[in-house]
Amino acid sequence: MGVLPEEKLPPISEVVRAGWRLAEDGTLATHLLDSLARAGAGLAIGVGLALVLGSIAGLLRLGDDLVDPPVQMARMLPHLALVPLLIIWVGIGESLKVTLVALGVFYPMYFNLYAGIRDIDERLVEAARTCGLGAVARIRHVVLPGTLPALFLGLRLATGAAWLSLVVGETVATQSGIGFLMMEAREFSQTNVVLVGLFIYALLGLLSDLILRAVERRTLTWRRGLQAT
Repeated sequence: MGVLPEEKLPPISEVVRAGWRLAEDGTLATHLLDSLARAGAGLAIGVGLALVLGSIAGLLRLGDDLVDPPVQMARMLPHLALVPLLIIWVGIGESLKVTLVALGVFYPMYFNLYAGIRDIDERLVEAARTCGLGAVARIRHVVLPGTLPALFLGLRLATGAAWLSLVVGETVATQSGIGFLMMEAREFSQTNVVLVGLFIYALLGLLSDLILRAVERRTLTWRRGLQAT
């Protein structure tokens, strides 16, 4: 509408043209694939660690005493504020980006898994024990189904945290990725390209959440909760 100058907020037509141009010459696909690879690696590491440590803390009294207190302390530190220390530890290469994503993913996944295990009605576990189910069978038939709703919630929160952490990671000494594309565009005052990057991050977050919700609905068909009307 011309209320704001185009260098501050270009019209949507300019943003679409910039995105089309980047898609045509292959630049967008190259940076997008690099971002997806980093997010996937960090997500796998963060979720894997959270599943292991969350299960140990949730199922074992000794694990609760040894694992949960240091995790509770560490979560008070904003993981994005650890960038200077992480640079010293792992350098400024790909390891930094993957580590940031893994840290962002770990905490929501861990706490939802821990809470999901602890929220299971102990009477169900006792009933399974009375029926002769061993420890492994109780975990499979009682603990796992009871934890799945919290687990999927943790996955959705963790995926969102992965994209947020990736944005920050790709602005630190990198030569590829959507974040790098946005930072390079900022240097040349290409606001339309910056907005293209923001839209891509938003779409990635939305698509990943929709996929997880679809998988959750198929996996938890036994659950009957309140439905939106």
